[in-house]
Amino acid sequence: MAAYNPSRREAREAFLRGEAAVRKYEPYLKESSLVDKENHYAEVEPSGGAASSSAAISHSKAKQAGLSSRESDSYIGFANLPNQVYRKSVKRGFEFTLMVVGESGLGKSTLINSMFLTDLYNADYPGPSSRIKKTVQVDKAQVLLREGSVQLLLTVVDTPGFGDLVDNSNCWQPVIDYIEKQYEEYLNGESRVNRRQMPDNRVHCCLYFISPSGHGLKSLDIEFMKHLHDKVNIVPIIAKADTMTPDECRDFKKTILNEIAQHKIKIYEFPECEDEEDSKIVKKLKGHVPFAVIGSNTVVDCQGKKIRGRSYPWGIVEVENLEHNDFLALRNMLIRTHMQDLKEVTSNVHYENFRYNRLLSSVSSDVTKAKNAVNKSPLSQMEDEKKEHVQKLKKMEADMEQVFEIKVKEKLNKLKESEVELQHRAEQMKKNLEQQEKELQDKRLNFETERDAFEDQQKQFEVDLTSTLKKKKILF
Repeated sequence: MAAYNPSRREAREAFLRGEAAVRKYEPYLKESSLVDKENHYAEVEPSGGAASSSAAISHSKAKQAGLSSRESDSYIGFANLPNQVYRKSVKRGFEFTLMVVGESGLGKSTLINSMFLTDLYNADYPGPSSRIKKTVQVDKAQVLLREGSVQLLLTVVDTPGFGDLVDNSNCWQPVIDYIEKQYEEYLNGESRVNRRQMPDNRVHCCLYFISPSGHGLKSLDIEFMKHLHDKVNIVPIIAKADTMTPDECRDFKKTILNEIAQHKIKIYEFPECEDEEDSKIVKKLKGHVPFAVIGSNTVVDCQGKKIRGRSYPWGIVEVENLEHNDFLALRNMLIRTHMQDLKEVTSNVHYENFRYNRLLSSVSSDVTKAKNAVNKSPLSQMEDEKKEHVQKLKKMEADMEQVFEIKVKEKLNKLKESEVELQHRAEQMKKNLEQQEKELQDKRLNFETERDAFEDQQKQFEVDLTSTLKKKKILF
């Protein structure tokens, strides 16, 4: 049956009104037939070679894509942009830098291994508690994690020696220097003429471990968070939560939050969400701050199930149980829900503040130099520039000498270490040779005694044999 075509009168009236002729609804058309719909659209479309050919091509593409003609008219293709971003992101991989700070013996290494289900700290590379230094140092370790088709380059920065000294004044300065150094390197990479894809080594999150004393924050905790809260995302953590009862842990959390608010310390704040489900998740996570966690790398048997936890005489503490501790909430926040937000806050807030202050200081120094140059004669200005250049050269020379001395000291230390190791090996080999010589002498003595005994037995046997032969001759 032929489709509806508007009459000439209706078309003329519609044209004068500036409207297109509206096609009436025809229930007798078969919606399941793509060919009928294409013919119907072809009748409605104005006749023309180029238009009809382009319409035919679009309908054939829609047919290949599995779309109907009505959908193909409104389908452009930018709805596929998220898939393109996803494929590029998965191919490029992700980076995340996590800093752990706290006194030794609070379970930092165990928690990291439990969180990422990997042996980042093992016998070959022990944790920070096993590498306590006389001064606070900053060490980092990298591991490439794969989960499905997604790979994550995890960088863990630890601070062995933090809080373990008698005088802990300014022990946070090496941590600040490391964070600002990463910002400086990223800023220099952005300022280059040829900017390639730079590795993001900026610290995205700092897990600060609080000792489970039950009496609130120490002065060291307060000073550290005060000096770093505007440079990095701080997430406070109560370590070894199994040393406290649930009521004690709840009261300890309230005390810590009150002291943080009292000293105006800015810890990581969860973003506001418009979605109800996301807002519920954020509300639950806020209720767990500061996170009271337990770490364990051992698997125990609990009612026939293999779980990660700690076994005590009074029962088993499960690591991945929210009723026992906040480890699961911390892992979900850090990895599943807010890892990207931590990176964005680092890039858009902390790094931008550092960049603004650094550029502002450089601009102000240039302005003061220009003001001073206006009031000076050219000769004095040239003399000042010459002096400044000489000072720069002297400073560079001093820096190079210092670097050379440091490298020489490192080489000497390595040579001394290798010499000590060679002496140790020589002594060990000497001991082994002496032991082998002693064993050979013992074996020789045993052999000689066995030989003498055998010869004595042989002589006795010959004597007995001759005596028996004489007796037989006498008888015969």
